[in-house]
Amino acid sequence: MSKPQYLWRQLTPKQREELLTWRKKRGNPWHSPPHRPNFGHLRFLISAACFEHWHLIGECPGRIEDFSHDLLAVFSAHANQTFAWCVLPNHYHILVEAPDIKELLHELGQFHGRTSHAWNGEDNARGRKVFFRAVERAMRSDRHFWATLNYIHHNPVRHGYVARWTEWPWSSASEYLAQTGIEAQNASGPIFRLAITARIGTVRRCKLGVPFLTVRAA
Repeated sequence: MSKPQYLWRQLTPKQREELLTWRKKRGNPWHSPPHRPNFGHLRFLISAACFEHWHLIGECPGRIEDFSHDLLAVFSAHANQTFAWCVLPNHYHILVEAPDIKELLHELGQFHGRTSHAWNGEDNARGRKVFFRAVERAMRSDRHFWATLNYIHHNPVRHGYVARWTEWPWSSASEYLAQTGIEAQNASGPIFRLAITARIGTVRRCKLGVPFLTVRAA
């Protein structure tokens, strides 16, 4: 496998400063933002990637399967609820409700450390950095929440791993659709029509044939 092209290391100090300024103005996470308390928020998108985006999680199907199981166990123990998740070969996203986000991230860091030690032993690569770090983003509204949930489930399509969002085995997509697809259609109250497309906010039927989901607002 060829070494991935990691843009940050190719930038000059001036370009890095300009990029961070641009991301801050747009409200995007910094390259390595500090973790903050909840500040009244309960629902968060948590994302983490392998260092320099190496495909270490997906080194083999057994590894990504075990990692997914162990990752969900961490969130089951330290978060109130897991709404959606997706694990890809070099990163993952998970949408949760967490009363203490800093404590949850601490436990996640411990899990990353244990996992890194085990994988480096398996791969005879002691000292290798496996994960960069986790980044959390609070959900600002119900619309932000549902758009994020759709983004998570569609992530394997966005990265070209599968043609349909329900085909990726290491995500909550199929379970989510099975649990809410029919009930949401018949639910009363406010709803959002959200397109499952590569670009969140594009209101149209996906070219891949994935239909709109109608989901009830929380």
